[in-house]
This record gives sequence, structure tokens and C-alpha cells, in this order.
Amino acid sequence: MSLSPKAPVLSGLYRNCLFRSDSRDETHELVARELSDHVLRWKQGAPDAALFKGELNDLRIYALRYGAQVEVSPRPFEGFTLVHTSLVGGAEFECDGQSMHLAEGRTAVLAPRRRCRLRWLPGTQQLIVRVPDALLKDVSGQPAEDAPRLAPGLLPRALASQWDFITQSLLNILSMPDDGTLRPEWLAHFERNLALFLLHHPLDSEPLPDGHARPGAAPEDGVQGGGIRHMDALIEYIESRLCAPIALEDLARAAGVSVRTLNALCHRHHGVTPMELLRNMRLDAVRARLLTDAAASITETALTFGFGHLGRFSAYYFARFHELPRDTQKNREA
Repeated sequence: MSLSPKAPVLSGLYRNCLFRSDSRDETHELVARELSDHVLRWKQGAPDAALFKGELNDLRIYALRYGAQVEVSPRPFEGFTLVHTSLVGGAEFECDGQSMHLAEGRTAVLAPRRRCRLRWLPGTQQLIVRVPDALLKDVSGQPAEDAPRLAPGLLPRALASQWDFITQSLLNILSMPDDGTLRPEWLAHFERNLALFLLHHPLDSEPLPDGHARPGAAPEDGVQGGGIRHMDALIEYIESRLCAPIALEDLARAAGVSVRTLNALCHRHHGVTPMELLRNMRLDAVRARLLTDAAASITETALTFGFGHLGRFSAYYFARFHELPRDTQKNREA
């Protein structure tokens, strides 16, 4: 079974909350201290950040959310790799010239040698496993100078259930009492299995040279640089008109591509159609308002952001956030 933010298996991880904060500066400082030095740019939405941590022998497991949309530019990683699984929401990664969209439920390996940029959409929460290079070298059985290093890429969908099994096994260990029941050798076995899985299962694609389209892309969707510039223009257009009527042709015009190419780009970067992307961003805006404005009316907020049919709005909201709008308000008050 795939993970979600409310999965019982995460209870052990949630017991160790490093911080909760609505401060941009504090969030930046604490995440940088724990994971990696980075530049953090806050975009759409209100900060509602939290970081949880679990420690094993060699691995560190985190659950991180920002609440708002953010853009993160970390330095190249020294001595470790990060494996991100999106528990809710999605993110876009550019790592050493390769563009990836991390849809909800997918897993990506980040091991930048030169540069990396991550854009988290509002409401996104990710499970992050920090894998030290020393563990990868150890399980590879090769001399240190010849030991392989992971390349960035997406874990194939066909391997998602195996990855979930491995990570959930480690999360279950975090929930166990620290009474000596679990022998260190057995924990080391689980950690080595994770490292071996990453080393011996190919990712969906290899890193692309900067400025090149993905090999084999059809002419209509082989946009320069993987379409990042066009998608940035699209996101900016949607953000500026969240409360205004928008047609599919308007989105294509704003992105500077044909409707067919826009559809291909949205599926590549977000896993959805352009109009579904618009709807998701409007749902994120509704949630941000409900979380930050205690007096907000659910009906008025839904209508403001273009949801004229309240029954369908509630269904869309539940499908995206695994709770109803009224539950979001109750959780805020709690």
C-alpha cells in the first residue's frame, strides 16, 4: 500500500518533530542545518512548515512540508544522496540538466554534481531518505575509488511497490520501542537492502545535457530545455489569474506553445492535463485561504476561485488533500 501523510506507519517518524513554523527565515535556517545548504524562495501560499526526523544506523528519514509553494536551490551534495517520495502534492526538479516531475506517489533520486533546483507546489509533503555515500560504497563491494555513485532520475512506476515495502519496513522500525529487541545487525540488513535496491535498479532516464530535449521526444513536445521556460510562464499566468475565467487556449497562449504541446508538457512536468493543473492550483489556493483565514467561508472561497459546482468542488478537494474543506478548518482550529 502506498504511503500518505496520515498513514499509521509514519507515527514513529511524527513523534520526533524538529520544528513547526510559519516563519520563512526560521524554516530556511532549520532545513538547511538538517539537510543541505540552499537558497530558498517563497512563492504562492502561506508558510506552514514542519520537519520530522527518524534516525537509524546510517540512514536518516525525514517528512518535510513547506505549506506554500517554494523554489529550492541547494548546493551539490557532498557525501550523500537524497531520495524523495511525494506523500501529497507534487514537485518539479532540475538536476544536472535533467528535468523531472515528481507526481504524488512517485519517487526521485537527487544526487547533483553541478546544480539542482526544486520547485514544490503548495501543500506538498515529501518523505526524504538521506543515504550516505559510505553506505553505497560498502554494499557495492568495490574499492572506494571505483564505487558507483547514484545518478538523478525517477524510480520507475513498476518498482514503486518494492520501494514502498522497503521504506515502510524502516518506518516500522522507527515505531518500535528502544528496548534492545531489534538487534543492530538486523537493522543494518534493512539499510543495506535499501542501498542495494538503489544501486541495482535503473531509473527512468539518464541525466540530459543542459539545453537539450529528451531523446526520442516527438517534435511537438521536444521543447528547448525540456519546456521549463514555457511551464514557468504558464505557472506565472495561472497564479496571476486564479480568480478569473481561463480557457485552454488562454493557457497555451500564455505558455507560448500549441495546445497539443502544452498538453504534452503538462503531462511531462505535472502528470496532469493543463486544465487539471489549473484546477489543482485553484484548490491549493482555497486550502491556503482556509488555513490562514479563520473567518473564511468555504462556499464563498470556492466561488471566488472558480468552483461554481460545490458538490464537484468538495469531491476534487477530498481527492487532492484526503480531507473535506470543513476538516481543514477544524484541523486549523485544533
